[in-house]
Amino acid sequence: MVKPGIIQELQARGIIQDATHLDELEKILDTKPVTFYIGFDATADSLTLGHFMTLLVMKRMQEHGHRPIALLGGGTTMIGDPSGRNDMRKVLSVSDIDTNAEVFREQFGRFLDFGEGKAVIVNNASWLRDLNYLDFMRNVGVHFTVARMLTMETYKSRLEQGLSFFEFSYLLLQSYDFLHLYETMGCTLQMGGADQWSNILGGTELIRRVKGADAYALTMKLLTTSTGEKMGKSAGNALWLDEEKTSPYELYQYMRNTADADVERYLLTLTLLPVETCHELGRKKDAEINASKDVLAYEVVRLIHGEAKAKEAQELSKKLFSQGVVAENMPTAAVAFEKEIGLLDLLRESGLTKSNGEGRRLVQGGGISIDDEKITDPAHIVRDEDFEKGYIVVKKGKKSYLRIEKA
Repeated sequence: MVKPGIIQELQARGIIQDATHLDELEKILDTKPVTFYIGFDATADSLTLGHFMTLLVMKRMQEHGHRPIALLGGGTTMIGDPSGRNDMRKVLSVSDIDTNAEVFREQFGRFLDFGEGKAVIVNNASWLRDLNYLDFMRNVGVHFTVARMLTMETYKSRLEQGLSFFEFSYLLLQSYDFLHLYETMGCTLQMGGADQWSNILGGTELIRRVKGADAYALTMKLLTTSTGEKMGKSAGNALWLDEEKTSPYELYQYMRNTADADVERYLLTLTLLPVETCHELGRKKDAEINASKDVLAYEVVRLIHGEAKAKEAQELSKKLFSQGVVAENMPTAAVAFEKEIGLLDLLRESGLTKSNGEGRRLVQGGGISIDDEKITDPAHIVRDEDFEKGYIVVKKGKKSYLRIEKA
């Protein structure tokens, strides 16, 4: 049974970036079940908050009666997608790729129903890793022209920095994925981030040329920060779904510190709250917007880590800011040193800052406190005796706390 209106909902939430034949696709999705897929290259040992937004879209699609395919990129990860990058992706070992893919498999299960006849997980390693190169080029490569590929922004933006043939072939492999899923599982729709538009179109064109059939593409707006920076692992500011990499408390605090202008957008894209509720919460002003940020933070953590950990993160946040209480489950980092360490080095090695320059600016601006004592001297030395209770608590800015232990 199909529940109509999924396109309208995605549009109301501001999620859709581009689509082929959107009116036609909307009619199809409103009248019959559609098998669709989204690919996830296994480039890290956890999915990110950006992936979470995508998974919520898959969840919404499934709730409307459509069948999701979560495609693990065990094959494509071996090459690396040049989309949105200015350098070549780090080449991972097959073992690392397979390990990452298994982590993704577990994380998918938090959001999608993989019961009989429901969502499925496939890994393109099963059909890409053993491809015969000459056969592949005769059957797939013949349908792509270099001139056409060079008009794509994915490749144009990389030509001056250097684009290897290794990466140049990624489009062919992703397009073949779509064809393979069309032939074996009846998949007629590929979805992905806005930076995947060219790659997805390649797949629709390949299906049309090889099978003489229609297939559809739909891309989603990328999850960005308030400054327009892509929020993802390649941007260096990743928020991970693995609580060992980003704790529920850290995630809660990040969302709680969302810029006022972004609250409504994040509520629409990162929660399952009704559209009207998201608008109402996002339009609040001044002190009232902080309550909306609490709702946002709670809902994101709840969906990713569950009700109990969301409540725990919320309570810890309130205690830290209202009572200055230090809790055992505060985000923790361990830093190795002998008898003393410079404050700037401590900040950098604990992950609170990315460089000594950033740390110096924070300290000089009054943005660093240790155990409730503001430190304004960048040359400050942290010594063994400061760890008398086994740790120190460093406060960065107004709302970021980190418990630092000696490794």
